[in-house]
Amino acid sequence: MTATTVSPASRRFTSMTPVRYLAALLIVGVTVAPLLFVILGGFRTNAQINSDPAGLPSPWVFTNYANILGSESFWRFLGNSALVSVSSTAVAVDLGSMAAFALSRYQFRGREAIYSMFTVGLLFPLGVAILPVYLLLRQLHLLESWVGVALPQAAFALPVTIIILRPFMAAIPTEIEDAAVVDGATRLGFFWRILLPLSRPALVTVSVLAFITSWNGYLLPLLVFNNPANFTLPLGVATFQSQYSQDTASILAFTALSIVPALVFFIFAERHIVGGLTGSVKG
Repeated sequence: MTATTVSPASRRFTSMTPVRYLAALLIVGVTVAPLLFVILGGFRTNAQINSDPAGLPSPWVFTNYANILGSESFWRFLGNSALVSVSSTAVAVDLGSMAAFALSRYQFRGREAIYSMFTVGLLFPLGVAILPVYLLLRQLHLLESWVGVALPQAAFALPVTIIILRPFMAAIPTEIEDAAVVDGATRLGFFWRILLPLSRPALVTVSVLAFITSWNGYLLPLLVFNNPANFTLPLGVATFQSQYSQDTASILAFTALSIVPALVFFIFAERHIVGGLTGSVKG
């Protein structure tokens, strides 16, 4: 019988496995625990929360969620958020995919400088430029309009969209493009019929990132909207909290329902996100 030799690297990996699992459990706990607290808190009464903040519902109370779901204002906030988020995501992905196509498949002077400009754009979040953006929107008469929120959010989502899509598109073999051209496809036809379907994992990734960022946006809608009828869900949560500051259970129920659409969207698209990020790193 031959003795099986274990390399030092394998022994180090085996010894580190419990530590990795422990770190993963800690991260999951820190992430999931507040979410569970909010969701379960919506099934409790204020008396239960005051007597035992970290306890479980006993008995389970469904009136908090029922009252929120039966509220007209909640569905109005939800519709406003959906309109802004879907529009912002569509603009960011459409323009970002076209820019990434040009930066990945064309050779022209200044290409890398343009790409570097988008890379630098990652260093400037929307909050840094909120004052000039607000002044520009006021000059364009876009205050109290969903367009005044969707367009800036799409613009600030472009850098990460292009940075993820460009290496993914560049990794697609040029032989596929040459074969398409031989078959009579134009550049636009290759982009629309071949490149975009092959880039679906990366497109889903940037779509999810843009959608969730827009859905959770608070500062820009706060400055653009003064009419409560135009409020998005984050503003709606803040408004509900100020109006019913003593009703903690209803506030938790409202908050839990406000994160459900983005959470469901992320769960269904999670496997595509991993593929998109992996492809962009390989590219």
